[in-house]
Parts: sequence; structure tokens; C-alpha cells
Amino acid sequence: MINEIIKLVEPKKLEMNFEDLSWPKSHIIVEPMYMSICAADQRYYQGKRKKEALEKKLPLTLIHECVGKVLYDPELKFKVGENVVLIPNTPYEKDDIIKENYRLSTKFRSSNYDGFMQTMVRMRRDRIISIGNIKPEIACLLELMSVAVNGIENFINKSHKRKEVLAVWGDGSVSYVTALLLKSYFPKSKLIVLGVNKEKLGYFSFVDETKLVNEVDDTLRVDHAFECVGGTGAEAAIEQIIDCIQPQGCINLLGVSEEPPHINTRMILEKGLTLLGNSRSGYSDFEKAVELLQDSQIQDYIENIICDRVEIKELRNIYTAFETDLNNDFKTVMKWNI
Repeated sequence: MINEIIKLVEPKKLEMNFEDLSWPKSHIIVEPMYMSICAADQRYYQGKRKKEALEKKLPLTLIHECVGKVLYDPELKFKVGENVVLIPNTPYEKDDIIKENYRLSTKFRSSNYDGFMQTMVRMRRDRIISIGNIKPEIACLLELMSVAVNGIENFINKSHKRKEVLAVWGDGSVSYVTALLLKSYFPKSKLIVLGVNKEKLGYFSFVDETKLVNEVDDTLRVDHAFECVGGTGAEAAIEQIIDCIQPQGCINLLGVSEEPPHINTRMILEKGLTLLGNSRSGYSDFEKAVELLQDSQIQDYIENIICDRVEIKELRNIYTAFETDLNNDFKTVMKWNI
């Protein structure tokens, strides 16, 4: 069986490759249906990663946010045509202490392992989960939700029990989904979202309060904070969080930055703060995300951040999708028909 694989060979240059697809009995063949473009995919596509990283990783098949339908299961445990979410994190060893997404031997699709821009994908049995009746075009955001679940579950394990006021810094997709799930996990906590774009903050109708970061004064006090800014804005966000957070609070870092931000360690020590790093997700996080997305209200809120849907029939449609995504406030979804 011939599989078509689309690879990014250099920034803004995609090529179609062909391979003979075979599979062991431990694997299932899935046909991608919907994919979502992540900021990490954009950084590769636009050539915004460091030169050494691009030379090391390209050519690479992009996209790690994907749902598909089962084409073949040799054990017949999944039905043909069953809709499933594809888990991009692929662990290769067991560890009772370290979660699968933090193990050094784990591979991650569209980073150090080919992503989902293929006509068919060979998946390990433990790397897919049925999505039931969730709309596939919404379910392709389950990976993003699972990242927020991972961060929140880590936060629950590491933070103290006072959670009267929680705050999220950032007004993009990561902050939106993190805030939405925090409201589900902690309905009695006051939840504040802080950002730089008033229009985007308008989407956060489910939180208790939104603020522009330049309007924050000395009276703002939060018990714990989630930094979802990343990039060049991460440093200012972390600095403001350190100023606003109560002693012994937990600063949950979810934003990705190419350049390391300067951090005021003196105040971290003085306040006894915990800095908690959160990255990617594992099987259990996807399970929880699927469970949460069964809620019709959460589905509606998630659908609100799908800004564009682009049908992909040929290579030029992918170029269009990536360029369109640059102008979107939130997510671009690709309907995969190659």
C-alpha cells in the first residue's frame, strides 16, 4: 500500500514523498480527517527556528494536532471508520516516576518524528483514543486541550490548597483553552485572564474578569498563575506575575520561548515561589481531554476559537492554510482530503 507523505524540506517549501506502507499487528492504520496548525508548526514552516535546529530536523512532516478514522485494525478492537484522536507523543520506555511526555527517549511527532500530514498514518494501539460523537473538526483541538490538562494536573499535584484567585497571562489559543479548563476544574475560584489585545480578551466570556496587562496596578493579588505567553513576551509576563503573586504561589509555565527570558530569582526566593514547567501531554491527559470535550458547552467554547477551515486537496492548499493562519487570532483547521 502506497502512502503519500508531505514533508517540509526547507522553510515554505513542501514536497510530496511516497513510501510503501506496511504494519505489524501491534499497529493500526488511520486516515487523517482534520488537522490544526500549531505555533510550533508555523515556526518550522516560516523558518523562525534557529538555523541549527532547522538543519537538524528538516526534512520533516509537520502537524501534531489531528483526528482521523480507522482504516484497519488487525485485532478488530477498533471499528473500521471509527473516529479517533491521534496522540503525537510516543514513549519507548516505562518509568513509574517520569511522565511519558518528559522522558528523554520519547519522540514527538512534527518535532523529532514525522507528523500527521500523510494520506495514512501507522499508529501504535496505545496512541489512539476513540472520540465518540465529538465533531471531528472540533476534536482536532484535543491535543491542545490535553496540553492544558497536563499543566493543570501538574499544578494540582504541586501547588498549595489555597486557590481563591487564579490568573492566566496570555490571550492566545493556549491561554484560552487553559482558562476554559481551569474554570471547569475550579468553578469556585475567581479566574482572571490578562492579555494585550482587548478584542481577543472578548472571547474569554466564561472567566470572572479580564484585564489588559498595562492596566494592572499594585492592588492585583493572585494565589497562583499560568504563563501562556511564550515568545518575546514571556519575560514581561513572568516579571508581572512575580510582582502580583502571593507568597508560596505556583507559577505554571506553558509558553514556549526561543530565547531564554531573564527571571527575577531574588523575588522568587523571597516569596518562596514554585516555577513549574509544563510541556506536551500523554495518554492519560488525552483521556481526560476527551472526557471534558463530551460537555456540549465546552465544545461550543472550543469551536469559538476555530477562525478558519481550509480544505486540503493538493499542496497549494497547505500553503494557503499556513499563510491564512498567520492572520488568525486563534486556530486554523485543515480538512484533509489529499
